[in-house]
Amino acid sequence: MSLIKDVRIGEQNWSFTFNKFAKQAGGSVMVASGGTQVLVTVCASREPRSQQDFFPLGVDYTEKLYASGRIPGGYKKREGRPGDPETLVARVIDRQIRPCFPEGFLNDTVVQCTVMSYELGYSPIPLAMVGASTALMISDIPFNGPIAALNIGILDGEFAVNPGQGHVNALDLIVAAKPSALLMVEASADFLSEEKMLEAIAFARKTMQPLWDMQLEVQEKIGKTKMVFTPQEISEHVYNKVKELGSETIKEAFATRAKQERVQKLALAHKTITEAVHGAFEDSEDVSEAVSSAAIAKLKHHYLRSQILDHKQRIDGRAMDAIRDISCEVGILNRSHGSSLFTRGETQALASVTLGAPGDKLRFETLYDKDADEKFMLHYNFPQFSVGEASMPRSTSRREIGHGALARKAFNHTLPDLEDFGYVIRVVSEVLESNGSSSMATVCATSMALMHAGVSLKEPIAGIAMGLVKEGNDYCVLTDILGDEDHLGDMDFKVCGGKDGITALQMDIKIEGISEEILSKALDQAKKARLSILETMHTTIDTPHKISSLAPQIFKLKIPVDKIRDIIGSGGKTIKKIVADTGVQIDIEDSGVISIVSPDSTSAEAAKSIIRNIISDPEVGEIYLGRVTKIVDFGCFVEIKPGLEGLVHISQLENRRVNQVSDIVGEQEEIMVKVIDIDRQGRLKLSRKDAVGLSPTQK
Repeated sequence: MSLIKDVRIGEQNWSFTFNKFAKQAGGSVMVASGGTQVLVTVCASREPRSQQDFFPLGVDYTEKLYASGRIPGGYKKREGRPGDPETLVARVIDRQIRPCFPEGFLNDTVVQCTVMSYELGYSPIPLAMVGASTALMISDIPFNGPIAALNIGILDGEFAVNPGQGHVNALDLIVAAKPSALLMVEASADFLSEEKMLEAIAFARKTMQPLWDMQLEVQEKIGKTKMVFTPQEISEHVYNKVKELGSETIKEAFATRAKQERVQKLALAHKTITEAVHGAFEDSEDVSEAVSSAAIAKLKHHYLRSQILDHKQRIDGRAMDAIRDISCEVGILNRSHGSSLFTRGETQALASVTLGAPGDKLRFETLYDKDADEKFMLHYNFPQFSVGEASMPRSTSRREIGHGALARKAFNHTLPDLEDFGYVIRVVSEVLESNGSSSMATVCATSMALMHAGVSLKEPIAGIAMGLVKEGNDYCVLTDILGDEDHLGDMDFKVCGGKDGITALQMDIKIEGISEEILSKALDQAKKARLSILETMHTTIDTPHKISSLAPQIFKLKIPVDKIRDIIGSGGKTIKKIVADTGVQIDIEDSGVISIVSPDSTSAEAAKSIIRNIISDPEVGEIYLGRVTKIVDFGCFVEIKPGLEGLVHISQLENRRVNQVSDIVGEQEEIMVKVIDIDRQGRLKLSRKDAVGLSPTQK
């Protein structure tokens, strides 16, 4: 028997339907608001794979185009692999639920969110986020929920819950939390203060209470019995032996500050300790390769964390709030329109900016918009050589898509108006070296490369990654974390912004939540670091350069909307001829704005002149170079503009009597003509004899 629960969230009613759809899944729920419906299902394998030592969680979010009553474009007419927007939503859901699975649960687990119906104004994303937690709560899969997640905006100066697509506001914030603690935060903001950001997060948590209550109530009513699993345990005597034999070796390896050298020493330490432990337990079956590796990993985990919490000592000797040494350069690439190199410690990003024509914008189709486009693109690449690994290039990973999207968010509110700027902008960040937070190095490199390319940012932007080590009530917030501090720590909190506030942030945690006190401290340390990095960047480039001479020149022209068809011509003939004759590229917007992309101003002016001539209405006395389209007994018809013809009477061909028109002109011949009359119906009377020897009228 199905069960329906309704919850009021902000200005919307949410409906959760259980035991009606996908009943063979481990757990399922249909979440609806307005005309939007999202089906969320969860399944887990009964046993973990052999020798598995990590939690294999897969999250998929798919927007079916039938949800908005559309058939997919292209030849296949069916949805393909998820696009970047869908991948980013899947990553958000993954990051908020992952910390809530119990330690030691290693069964394959898949969460699938399918948007099956969509109504404008009712975003499916918050429904999918809450649906994932709800389906897990009622399933047989072990899960330490409930979780609620909301999208918070600012409309008319007030916080708004789930404002939906299409609202441009000062904040686009996603908050995920349990009743006891925060789990995940992600935001794009218009230079919001740290205090205002904390207010928004507190508002979100207050609004979530009905969602937590509903999930607990439904779990009690229809929740399945959770499957029993046996976490892999390391016996105390094995761990103590590993600690006895390996502590000094691990300590020595971690004392090495250079990453690659430290990696090699840790690998050697692992091998040495493994051999020593297996020798000590030669006759025991309790110490397999997997058990000894797990014990060594536990030793490294405890050692690094105790160094930070008990001795306030980081791997590279820095203070908790110190930033690694930074160097900045611009103009690295000879033929790029703008480039920069940002190096922070052993993390290095090379950003390249390409300024393109309006026609270069990214065009794509989404559930919400059939003809969506993007004029600012930021692509992040993470080749394996950046961490010293021998691996062939592969297709773009979810991580690369996510890091690029976060860096892009940082610039949403600092870019100039791209309509006025004229250029389409593409930034590519190549991570050349990585030891912690290459995405934030990408933000810094992008900011400098954009200014080097001549893009007038409202403010330069910098990014910093914060970490956390927490045991009980004791904790330490780390500024500018290393890769090992990220791997063995409890939080990765990235904060981007300018001198006037935050433009983007993203917080992921590995523990079951953090307090707002910790978040506040992390934001304060991040602000101090961000301002320091901006000062360093300022010494390299403090104002935008001129647009590179290598970039295409763009000239704009505004014409009446009803004249667009005249410029394009039948089958595109007119616009193709302009392009062929002048060597320019032409892009026409529906508003009547024409962008002429040209290698030089002479070609652009020639194209402008032709366009102005086409759209202008002819006047008596004007001279045109026309083309004879048809010869008749009483004269000839001459096209003076695309689609605009007039009659040259036989008496107007020559200053003498003409017996036969073809004696003077032939079809397709170009001749000079003068407008001598325009009747009430707009028909043109032309004269060849009055125009002989004259030049066309300049427009």
